[in-house]
Amino acid sequence: MRSHRIALLLTLTLSTAAAAQSARPGGPSSEPKTWRTPWDKTRPRDPFVDHQGRVWFVGQVGDYVAHLDPKTGEFKRYTIEEGTHPHNLVVDAKGMVWFTGNANGRIVKLDPATGKLTNYMMPDPEVKDPHTMTFDNKGDAWFTAQGAGVVGKLTQADGKIRLWKMEKGSRPYGIWLDSKDRPYFDLFGTNKIGTIDPASGEFKAYTLPNDRSRPRRIALTSDDAIWYGDYTRGFLGKLDPKTGATEEYALPSGGMSLPYAMTVDDRGRIWLAETGIQPNKLVAFDPAKKAFTESITIAADGANTIRHMVFDRNTRQIWFGRDANMIGRLKVSAPALVP
Repeated sequence: MRSHRIALLLTLTLSTAAAAQSARPGGPSSEPKTWRTPWDKTRPRDPFVDHQGRVWFVGQVGDYVAHLDPKTGEFKRYTIEEGTHPHNLVVDAKGMVWFTGNANGRIVKLDPATGKLTNYMMPDPEVKDPHTMTFDNKGDAWFTAQGAGVVGKLTQADGKIRLWKMEKGSRPYGIWLDSKDRPYFDLFGTNKIGTIDPASGEFKAYTLPNDRSRPRRIALTSDDAIWYGDYTRGFLGKLDPKTGATEEYALPSGGMSLPYAMTVDDRGRIWLAETGIQPNKLVAFDPAKKAFTESITIAADGANTIRHMVFDRNTRQIWFGRDANMIGRLKVSAPALVP
């Protein structure tokens, strides 16, 4: 029987969180900044920083790939196949840009030097919606397909794709790799988190204790602890993959928070986007303190949802897209100085 421990935290209002930040001696807050894209109503999302400092992203509704030069504010757009509805983008170690075709059943590689597109089609025509992906140390891509209910792996050496079919209604969503390149992923239609052994291909599921839990995004810290945002209940959860034990921490906005985008910074803090409130907030949780330590409001012109974000270690910035036609970043605060 898996152990389950819920750590109850006081729900903080924005004013309380802001006061706590300003009251901490030597504890600077993280700094947000946003850029409006030139293409209205295209849902820019899932930015990723390349080795040159360019910030690549997709326009899910607008059918494009683009990059932003954050130093100059200039944008460049690349044309892709109409009807792709790109969902997620990653730049690999060689500088190639990859994105998922969320409506046409493919993963696409874009050569930024030439604009050439290389398509990797799903082996099953029923898998039309590759969703979120991540690359392992061998350069192979692991990905989810929410509607089709599959998790897949694209091997670059031969271009072949292997698919694992999940249970009906499971909705595989966020995905992250541990230190040994083992993928973990949310099964958003259930109260489960799944994993696949890269060597044997064996699938395993962890069932979360609360039947109402719906983990949407996922992140792993350096100790390979699994963190998830419980979208329906407003909790940040921690899963120990060795024992199956879980811990939960109430988000500052409680049941209204609708935690969505997640990432981890270089201080080991877990960041989540609270999207049930407008404007959205980015909140940071410190596992060492077992407490939320920052709450940053992300201003927007109109309703907004922060769906996915990544931490760039070179610049110590979290990058995210927004439904309100913006690309944004959060410059992560440095640790407080101890006199």
